[in-house]
Amino acid sequence: MAKYILSAFADEASPVFDEQLRILKEEGITLIELRGADGKNCADLTLQEAAELRRKLDAAGIGLSALGSPFGKYPLAEPFEAHLQKFRHGLELCRVLGAKRIRMFSFYPAGEIDDAARQEVLRRLEIMLTLAEEAGVQLVHENEKGIYGDTAERNADLLRHFGGSQPGSGSLGFAFDPANFIQCGVKPIEAFDMLHERITYMHIKDALMADGAVVCAGHGDGDVPQILRRLNAEREDEIILTIEPHLTIFKGLEALQDEALKHHESYPDSRTAFHAAVSALKGILADIEKEEKAC
Repeated sequence: MAKYILSAFADEASPVFDEQLRILKEEGITLIELRGADGKNCADLTLQEAAELRRKLDAAGIGLSALGSPFGKYPLAEPFEAHLQKFRHGLELCRVLGAKRIRMFSFYPAGEIDDAARQEVLRRLEIMLTLAEEAGVQLVHENEKGIYGDTAERNADLLRHFGGSQPGSGSLGFAFDPANFIQCGVKPIEAFDMLHERITYMHIKDALMADGAVVCAGHGDGDVPQILRRLNAEREDEIILTIEPHLTIFKGLEALQDEALKHHESYPDSRTAFHAAVSALKGILADIEKEEKAC
């Protein structure tokens, strides 16, 4: 039986870092995947700013599950050196923040993904992985629409190439995002069948196959409850579940009749949307726990 631990992209609840920490504590979440703080992307923080965030995290008793970076979310056709310099700075930020993982991506190919594009992706990731290993940081690749590793097959290619069959082994990690697979036309449960042995942690985000619209976990076609049940049966370690709401915020919601909103979930503000996403996941986990106790 797995031990699920909740984390979150709290910048979706508030752009203000102090508010993010307060909201996490209200929701009973003890980890954050740091992406944005006080209007800055995590990759753009200075070392001094990172030190201040570390102080606030420690004071609040909130841990850092990963640096939710944009590294690798960059055109493959563009020169690599400038991006690599930002990545080196990201590793310094990890040192200051005490982060042991960086969420990252595998670059946007231009046009058809041929062998030349694949080789350039592998070359860049090899350099990044070497630097990360030297810094004691694990890189965790997220399946994102439009990058090289957006489909299950290309994720499998990356994970085979960069070794290791066990999560946390020091090789390339994998952050499984069901909604992102849906938005690529991939059924998440089929991707899970192919990739489950290499999942480092999950992003909890669900979506509708019909149009890719993001909804609360368990409300879409992402097979989130089924995937969590299967992970629970397969694993006996700790697995972080990072809540990434991406829900629609619609400030005119209260002025409309309910009928206008039947097909998509929408919320009056970010805090309400964040709470809805957290509650949906907690509901799924409560059902799994009840099933375990009934067995």
